Amino acid sequence: MKITWFGHAAFRLLPDEGPSVITDPYTPEGVGYAPIRESSDIVIISSDDDSAHCRADLISGNPTVVNALKVAQSGGQATAAGLAISAIEAAEWDHHPEHEVPGQNGMYRFTLDGIKCAHMGDVGNPLTDAQQAFFADTDILFALAGGYLTLELPDLMQMIHRMRPKLVIPMHFRTLTYKPRNTMWIESFLSNFKDEDVDFALGHTCDITKENIPERTRVMVMDYVR
Repeated sequence: MKITWFGHAAFRLLPDEGPSVITDPYTPEGVGYAPIRESSDIVIISSDDDSAHCRADLISGNPTVVNALKVAQSGGQATAAGLAISAIEAAEWDHHPEHEVPGQNGMYRFTLDGIKCAHMGDVGNPLTDAQQAFFADTDILFALAGGYLTLELPDLMQMIHRMRPKLVIPMHFRTLTYKPRNTMWIESFLSNFKDEDVDFALGHTCDITKENIPERTRVMVMDYVR
């Protein structure tokens, strides 16, 4: 499976078999990252009211759009283009500067090429036991690693230590492009791991197979599409 990070919480997963998936596409002008020019069979959005996470309309072609929040509120299971998707409801940060009332969103997971993938959406508060358990037995966790505007790093690390995802790919952290003042650089997240447990893709794409998923938690830091 080929994984591309566009920036923020947006990835494209292109499996050897099965549908391609783009997660949480953004408004380029809002977050500063380049327009997403790749197409996809499926686009999953964590909500429909946050322009940094819901711009499925900007993805070319005619993808099937799945709103993870609606999935979470309708039994937690859905199927799109033959792909089974699970979701659980979550809330934005209680003190979000752009929303008087914290918006609801969905965290979601699915399996491609036999690899169990989970995406944290835009959750902004400590995870409940049920929300933590949602990430059990995860091969790849797309993790909110910037603190500000999302859950704080100690709360994220508590879930990682409990659920032990095998490969953590950080997202939603401060970069030279996306730089809200209080959002943390990637070093703050990486300080929670030993140096020997951190890898760098040295690009905006990486190839992951079931066979090269690590046996214990490692981190893969990716660059974003320019």
